[in-house]
Formats: sequence, C-alpha cells, structure tokens
Amino acid sequence: MNEDDVREETAEAAPEVAEHDASAKLTAEIEELRKQLLYTQAEMQNVRRRAEKEAQDAKAYAATGFARDILSVADNLSRAIAGLPAASREDEALKPFVTGIEMTAKELENVFQRNGITKIEAIGAKLDPNKHQAMVEVPSDQEPGTIVHEMQAGYMIKDRLLRPAMVGVAKAG
Repeated sequence: MNEDDVREETAEAAPEVAEHDASAKLTAEIEELRKQLLYTQAEMQNVRRRAEKEAQDAKAYAATGFARDILSVADNLSRAIAGLPAASREDEALKPFVTGIEMTAKELENVFQRNGITKIEAIGAKLDPNKHQAMVEVPSDQEPGTIVHEMQAGYMIKDRLLRPAMVGVAKAG
C-alpha cells in the first residue's frame, strides 16, 4: 500500500477527520495570510508617515541654502549700522540714508522671523557646542565656559542650526 492509498482509506473511513484536517489547514493558511496583510498594512502606514514627514521637512527647510547665503547680507547691514558715527544720525543730509539702512535691517529681521529664522542668543549663556563655535578664550570674571564675546551671530531655522555663533568664552583665572 502506498501513501495515497492510506490517505484514501483514512478519508473514507473517517470523513470527519479529513474535513477537520482540511479545515485546520485552511484556517492556518487564513491566519498566516491575515498576519501578512496586517504586516503589509503597518508597513504601508510607516512608509506613508515617513513620506509625509520628508515632505514637511522639505517644505520647512527648503530655504536653508538661501537663508545661509543671505546671512552675510544681514551681517554686513549690522556692521554698517554699528559703524555709523553718532554725528551722522544727527546730520540732516545723512539722516534719510541712515534711516534707510536701519529700515532695511529691520525688514530683513522681519523676513527672517516670518520664515522661522531666529538669532541665537549667546552673550551670558553657557557654551553649547550644538549652537556655538568657540573661537577664543578670554580672561574674565565670569564662570569658565560662559560666553563673554560674540564675533558673529548664529542663527537657527526652525529647530535646526543654520549657522553657529562664533564666540569668545571665559577661561579659568
């Protein structure tokens, strides 16, 4: 007797057992397919979430390169304003020029603000290597590691570093 004959005899002798075996096999197969479907659905949801996050990040940080480039304009405007002699603010011939430079700097600041670009506050803060780049150590009565001088302002775009602040920190006595 071969194996097929035994199966036929068993199926004939106990049709309920054969039906039960087939039913159990189909139930197991259905359960396996259900698990695969759930796994596939979960994976698709993860892919969808990642794609949405990447799209949001791309939108939020699309201007990063441009913003980095425009920071030098902001630096030069700040230097121009800081370099103006006090007498030029009182001189009637230069007053419109000075006002124009100050208004331009203020408008640039507003544009930065509207686009989520914020200046990093450095003076008096503890050195944070994620936001500050220490350029020099300066003798000071401040606690070591405290920022006492800012050479170049740092900026964040939303929650990411755009440019670190270049600073001088207090060194131990």
